Amino acid sequence: MKDRLTDELVAMRVAKELVPGDYCNLGIGLPLLCASYAPEGVMMQSENGVLGYGPLYTSDEIDLIDQDMVDAGMRYFQYVPGMSFFDMLTSFAMIRSGRLISILGGLQVSEKGDLAVHSMSDDEKTTRIGGSMDLTLGAKQLIVAMTHNAKDGTPKVVRQLTMPVTARECVNLIVTDIAVIEVTSSGLVLKEFAPGWTPKEVMAETEAPLTVAKDLREMEF
Repeated sequence: MKDRLTDELVAMRVAKELVPGDYCNLGIGLPLLCASYAPEGVMMQSENGVLGYGPLYTSDEIDLIDQDMVDAGMRYFQYVPGMSFFDMLTSFAMIRSGRLISILGGLQVSEKGDLAVHSMSDDEKTTRIGGSMDLTLGAKQLIVAMTHNAKDGTPKVVRQLTMPVTARECVNLIVTDIAVIEVTSSGLVLKEFAPGWTPKEVMAETEAPLTVAKDLREMEF
């Protein structure tokens, strides 16, 4: 079996899409790791009511943690100058404003950029959509960070969603553990492939058709 990127490497690649001055909300799971790799000057927003928070504490910094300083994924962050706090009504007004970049995980993305975030299965620990609809439809740009395939090996980049739809035609970019794929009006474009992989191998793991970009290249971090 070929090696795939770790969650940390996927987060590092996603963070390269951010530039100083961006405002960004990170979804629960893999996207939360992006907070540790975002460039200086990117303002992170969490839906529980904080803007401009600092980097996450590492396991070696447990003694420094303030247990009140926690993001929506229950990760502890550091104080930085200018960090602000507010109620969730204000937070969701920001989320719906069209000014934030949203980085979410996903269970499926279709060739048109439709997104499924929750399966609604009784076996799932968090079966409710929560703020995902707001984070998809209210975003300036939506990046999905996820594994390319489900645990059973089935593709997560598909022609049509088979899971409940979170939002339609909302995804701009997909970053997985083997590829970077852009969603365009004419379909999905393979922009980058993971080290050790070939475009043909990425396509074999993808249900939806992919067009190869003219400037196709290997992923960098």
